[in-house]
Amino acid sequence: MSFAACIRPRNAAATRGAILEAASKRFTAESYDQVGMRDIARDVGVDPALISRYFGSKEDLFRAVIDDCGSGTDLMEGDRATFGARVAQDLVYGPRKEGKLAWLLIMMRSASSPKALEVIQAASREGFYQPFVEWVGGEHPAVRVRLAAGLMMGLSVSRDLAHGLELTPAECELLRERIATLLQGLIDG
Repeated sequence: MSFAACIRPRNAAATRGAILEAASKRFTAESYDQVGMRDIARDVGVDPALISRYFGSKEDLFRAVIDDCGSGTDLMEGDRATFGARVAQDLVYGPRKEGKLAWLLIMMRSASSPKALEVIQAASREGFYQPFVEWVGGEHPAVRVRLAAGLMMGLSVSRDLAHGLELTPAECELLRERIATLLQGLIDG
């Protein structure tokens, strides 16, 4: 067998995924300004130039990490008439969502950096708020979306950080009903 036959083939998708995962871990644990491309490259075992080749700048990599946390546009899938009930069910009884917690940690750790804040705001606007506002439509959709998003985010984060709602089954059901009513009212206008 020749030496060339023993060389492991390169897998660009796997390398890109490993870089994204390492960057996500770094940005979750440290602020944007503390994370260096060389640190991420060392974590993955690649040359820093390879990160630039796959992602461009540090800002572009940061945006890719944020985008990888999820956009929330799945909220708009399904019948508008059942939005409140679907989301309330998920908020009260749904599983813990690590991606949302990662997004929150990344946002909190890096919001003090002007560059990172700009990326966070653009990602939020483009990946969630604008599509949600368009989907809601009607009178004052941006106001209604901000209220709905604040309610959903607050409940989701408090539930996930506390590892549950710490309510009785009857209280959970009452909470689900009230959330459903509030959210549906905001969506319907």
